[in-house]
Amino acid sequence: MTDYLSKEPLKDRLQQILAGENMDAQRNLITTLARELKIDSLSCASALLYLLETSATPVAVAQTISHTDHPIGANKPYVGIKMVRYRLDVGSKHRVTSEQLKQVLVDESGVDKNNINNINIQNLYTLIELPDEMPPDIFQHLKLVEINQQKLDIRRVKPRNHKNRSGNQNRRGRKRDPKFSPEPGLTANGNSLAD
Repeated sequence: MTDYLSKEPLKDRLQQILAGENMDAQRNLITTLARELKIDSLSCASALLYLLETSATPVAVAQTISHTDHPIGANKPYVGIKMVRYRLDVGSKHRVTSEQLKQVLVDESGVDKNNINNINIQNLYTLIELPDEMPPDIFQHLKLVEINQQKLDIRRVKPRNHKNRSGNQNRRGRKRDPKFSPEPGLTANGNSLAD
């Protein structure tokens, strides 16, 4: 069993969440689950914590039980802000959540929480969109920031290049002479196949 009370960062984070976030939807979910399972709310919350702790992908568990009226990421970026995709070297294996990522990015870089978009947490990494033109000193600082003892090591993801390759003739071998087409029954040099 994990000793949660000895983890000061966890207690600090919980206090921040309770002080700064509206937890009504989560409370309603626990109350509803507890009522449907005919258990008390503390047992329900304990089971959810255990499920999150033992799950290989804690984000998937959180997304499964998160069917609230205000989904994470519902906030859209301000109009006119160019967004850039970044890769972070933390993922579900490192027990990172989208809210935890948002909080660290707000605290460490000063970016507006509403401008953190399209968080895609994979097993070993996370893809995220942030406003363009991040100052170099903040970018370097974010490379060294850690979440759950794992460095973010932020890197800009180059956009995929969807080039139309139809103009590149070298991709399909040599170009055939369109005016030469042997008649049926003849070889390329004009001799009969019967010869």
